[in-house]
Amino acid sequence: MRRAFDWMFRSRDTGKVVLIQPLNIPLGIFFVAAALRRFAGLEGTAGTAIEVIAFVSLMWWAVDEILRGVNPFRRLLGATVAGLTIIGLFM
Repeated sequence: MRRAFDWMFRSRDTGKVVLIQPLNIPLGIFFVAAALRRFAGLEGTAGTAIEVIAFVSLMWWAVDEILRGVNPFRRLLGATVAGLTIIGLFM
């Protein structure tokens, strides 16, 4: 059980357990765009632009996690967010 935990959650670089990390640029952009989308009530071209910015920034973060995540948990998190974001396009 301990080996499975270590494999899933420990950073390959530092050996520390990593579940969350400091906010990075694409996730920061997503949070700002999501807040604008929710609270500014933008419609038309501006609303569409905010939607696109939110989608692209979240996918940027997710793909970055898939490719460069420090452990399998972070890579799986990125893949899950990417999958759910793409599914959200069709709902």
